[in-house]
Amino acid sequence: MLKYLIFDLDNTLYSARYGLEDNVEQRLKKFTADFLGVSGAEAWRERKAAKGKYGTCLEWLMAEKGFTDIEAYLAAAHPEGEADALPRDDDLREFLSGIKMPKAILTNAPKEHADLILDKLGIPDLFTHIFDIRINNFVGKPRRDVFENALNTLGVQAFEVLFIDDVPSYAEGFADIGGKALLFDEDNVHKKCCVPKIRDLREIIRYIGRGA
Repeated sequence: MLKYLIFDLDNTLYSARYGLEDNVEQRLKKFTADFLGVSGAEAWRERKAAKGKYGTCLEWLMAEKGFTDIEAYLAAAHPEGEADALPRDDDLREFLSGIKMPKAILTNAPKEHADLILDKLGIPDLFTHIFDIRINNFVGKPRRDVFENALNTLGVQAFEVLFIDDVPSYAEGFADIGGKALLFDEDNVHKKCCVPKIRDLREIIRYIGRGA
């Protein structure tokens, strides 16, 4: 029986078509290139090569490149005004409010970014917890301990949770520890994934009803 819903934040609670995460990637590409002293293309080639080992660019830089200025990284990734284009979503609020199961956020972004996004969408009061990159000591999904920290705090087992994320490795990572996971893939771009896919958040009702 499901007891909790855990949602990713960016490109899951709002559409990737707003371009917020694309903008984050471009800012981080420049930041990483400047730090490493290489071109943006080379910086991102190195980052992608390490993606299977490190869920976030920050974790990779700290582990392999001697990076220490975490606050500078977060400020570069999430500057003031980054979410100005994101509108309030009353339909999303109505939908989530109608699901009486408790809900939490698990994001690789910092809490200040999560608070901003949830405020912009008009849904900050609908989640019991926000598990962010700071809480997880600046490491992120899909690390097992990141998921387990959230589960332990919520007092639930993995099989009692439905987790929704737009990144295949993150959704699959939760499934690997015995959880129930959905990949949010609004444009159907991920052809190979080991968990069920949805293209609209409202589809989660089907999986809640049958225990995923």
